[in-house]
Amino acid sequence: MAARPRKHNVKIPNLYCKLDKRTSKIYWQYRHPVTGSFIGFGTDDEAAKAAAIEMNRITAEQETQQSYALIDMAMKSSGKKDQGIRVSEWIKKYIEIQMERLRDGEIKKPTVKSRRLCSQILADRVPNLRLKDVDTRLIAKIIDEYKAEGKHRMGQLIRSVLNDVFKEAQHAGEVDPGYNPALAVKNPIAKVKRSRLSIEQWKLIFESAGSLPPCAQNSMLLALVTGQRIGDIVEMKFSDIWDNHLHVTQNKTGMKLAIPLNLRCDAIGLTLADVISKCRDRVVSPYLIHHVKHHAYGKAGSHVPEKTISRYFKEARDKANITWPKDCTALPPFHEQRSLSSRTYKAQGIDVKTLLGHKTEAMSVMYGDDRGLEWKKVVI
Repeated sequence: MAARPRKHNVKIPNLYCKLDKRTSKIYWQYRHPVTGSFIGFGTDDEAAKAAAIEMNRITAEQETQQSYALIDMAMKSSGKKDQGIRVSEWIKKYIEIQMERLRDGEIKKPTVKSRRLCSQILADRVPNLRLKDVDTRLIAKIIDEYKAEGKHRMGQLIRSVLNDVFKEAQHAGEVDPGYNPALAVKNPIAKVKRSRLSIEQWKLIFESAGSLPPCAQNSMLLALVTGQRIGDIVEMKFSDIWDNHLHVTQNKTGMKLAIPLNLRCDAIGLTLADVISKCRDRVVSPYLIHHVKHHAYGKAGSHVPEKTISRYFKEARDKANITWPKDCTALPPFHEQRSLSSRTYKAQGIDVKTLLGHKTEAMSVMYGDDRGLEWKKVVI
């Protein structure tokens, strides 16, 4: 007599299922290939299969790394010439170097964040490859993949970070002097497709933000009147105000600015002092931008993170019913208010280079470019 056909034909290694006769339910288990112990995966077959596949991948990756480590130990003990550090091991050391530079005040947190992210892309791609065997073709392939997805700016960042990875490796003696395959890769050209923000559009978004918590409108006012980045805006405190100036130390550049309270943005008819007055309410808080009610992540008066402000701006922008240009593939985020502030104050004859904290005139010119948003009037 032929065997009864099985309903659950499991083909994933180390994944098992059994029937509980009391409840008539199928329970899934994973047998760890090293320890032999069983791990319960519940009754959801799709979730169990996905978890088992991931567990097999992690285990195989660990076994591979251990194998390479044993090979390196054997070669070292036999007296053979060292073949060089592997990519995953060097990237760990590279991140440690960046953290040390952060502690010494040489670089800022955003720099460390981007270098960790981009260097890890190489480590994830070829963790066990010798660093000296990483060639231009491999790096070009990684960058081309991002270009194909339209992420040219990310491709630029990866190339820049990998360039620094090999500079540090040269300094540490892990690769030969001058060996830097990232330098030979063509730098992607990032085409700006994000629309600039006009003052009329800003006013519509500001009006739309009226239905959101007060920090949504207050952050927009501070962005337009001060021209500062979102990371600096959420860190502004009332204690930073003295001698009729708002004192800001920019997180990105470390530049120290003293912005006068009588700075007036003619486009909205408000001074910095007016905006600060709007930030003062019945809630006691050290921050200009703060929560006014108790919420899941903190109390009233607590700090508002950057992500929350960005989300509020996006919600207000999407509800504002603005008709954007047809060739615009990316809508303006919160940061675009910095460019709007630059263009607004430039029309007033104010030194925007100092206000925005730019080190070069070229950067100020870039922020002042409206990308064809406004008509250029011919003076006769």
